[in-house]
Amino acid sequence: MKFVSFRNGTAVVPGLWLGEQVLDLAAAAKIAGARQDFGSMLAIIRGGEAALAEARSLAARAGELKAALRPAAGLELLAPLPTLVRNAFCVGRNYVDHIKEGAAVLGAEIKLPTVPQFFTKATHALNSPNGDIRLDTTVTQRFDYEAELAVVLGRGGRDIPAAQAMSYIFGYTVANDFTARDLQRRHDQWFKGKSLDTTLPIGPCLVDAQEIGDPTTLELTLTVNGEERQHARVAQMIFDLPTIISSLSAGLTLEAGDVIATGTPSGVGFAMKPPYELKDGDVVVTRIDRIGELRNRIVKVK
Repeated sequence: MKFVSFRNGTAVVPGLWLGEQVLDLAAAAKIAGARQDFGSMLAIIRGGEAALAEARSLAARAGELKAALRPAAGLELLAPLPTLVRNAFCVGRNYVDHIKEGAAVLGAEIKLPTVPQFFTKATHALNSPNGDIRLDTTVTQRFDYEAELAVVLGRGGRDIPAAQAMSYIFGYTVANDFTARDLQRRHDQWFKGKSLDTTLPIGPCLVDAQEIGDPTTLELTLTVNGEERQHARVAQMIFDLPTIISSLSAGLTLEAGDVIATGTPSGVGFAMKPPYELKDGDVVVTRIDRIGELRNRIVKVK
């Protein structure tokens, strides 16, 4: 199932993407007398298998629930999780070729990480799949893109064994970790350069884990103004999803609704010759097959 969140008047409601139509889950649940809470995407995630089963039932009955169907065209899609439960977790340097291109730019030794390298993006970085990306040139002059697969956890836990980690995933979505490279260098850490407002668009939908099956078969691509810059498969990650979740949860309690972005492949702008900094008007399209695409325009604000 492809879950979305969209604006319905002043309300933000979860839905199921059914091609040319979207099933308003809150409305469908009310009509059908569903027992689970379908008031928000986070409520559905916290509802676990019972909520997923009831969502499947509502989808199967969509033809009977016409009052809850909305035309997909013209809907204002938000991030599938319109509000983060806390900072998004991210993994840095998780593709070999990306590490190599970074080392070449810096004239540094190629040294692969032995454990996942974690950082976070602040909650106000969250953005919608078609949202504009703020470019404040008084803050950054070296703005870059990073296509990533993101996972959303369906339940929380601490010290999660790698062998059980996949069962903690609710679903998968597309993310772009827009980054101010100069802030990374100036502050000598990643958080500030990664956390500027609007720099984490996710979406357009959240696909449940059962529908995706093996996530290592997923393929990521990114274009800037129609020119392909990044192209890789999830199978190329250095640290796979069980390792990421197990390592992150060691001594640290994860929660249902936590978002984990899993790293970007090679092809980023700072490693190009000459380097490419995103500019006002650039359109960045980030795709993952079987999930969908983000389409974000860079908009200079100062």
